[in-house]
Amino acid sequence: MNPKTLHKISYGLYVVCSKNKDKINGQIANAIIQVTSKPQTIAISINTQNLTHDFIKKSKIFTISILSEETPMNFIGNFGFKSGRTINKFENVEYKLGKSDVPIVLENTVAYIEANVIDEINVGTHTIFVGRVIDAEILTENNPMTYEYYHKCKGGYSPKTAPTYSIAIDKEKTKKKEDKMDKFVCKICGYVYEPELGDPENGIEAGTKFEDLPENWSCPVCGAGKKDFEKQ
Repeated sequence: MNPKTLHKISYGLYVVCSKNKDKINGQIANAIIQVTSKPQTIAISINTQNLTHDFIKKSKIFTISILSEETPMNFIGNFGFKSGRTINKFENVEYKLGKSDVPIVLENTVAYIEANVIDEINVGTHTIFVGRVIDAEILTENNPMTYEYYHKCKGGYSPKTAPTYSIAIDKEKTKKKEDKMDKFVCKICGYVYEPELGDPENGIEAGTKFEDLPENWSCPVCGAGKKDFEKQ
């Protein structure tokens, strides 16, 4: 069996949010599908280890913010590679409360959906939550980010709790990149700094060696410092 076959399935990139009483949290997710049109229902797959999973199980409510192609990597890293158990992910992030008082991320969002959980399926490492849509709005006409765009154009990596995470494929991507130049990988989130690409979102020109990066430069995904990188 070829495991790469599943990577031909189309995915997007979203921020899924929920609440537990007066506490709120959100995370990056990519496994989301519309299930039916009448009534409108949607399903999301969330890792059981994630705080957002616990919040959805308790509140039976979730929101989905569909991210645009222009979404910066540090924004994705904030919701995808950091834990709401230790930080407030919504600090300095534009959001509003939906009809159910659940946060809806507005920043870098092309559209959002709010849903009430009507069913859930335990699939081992993840729970599939099926929700009935109670609100949905389009905010901009910008292109939504696909998971393929995230990987190919943004250089993104999958968190280990993502449904589509593959150690073998991530290692293969890294090996192919090693054939060109020496690169440095973030030990926290797996982001690879490639000198030939630089970090244009943060003002680092293509061709800048890792050693020549400013000392205050940080990982564009998770915010880790240069000391948290190692040579591949």
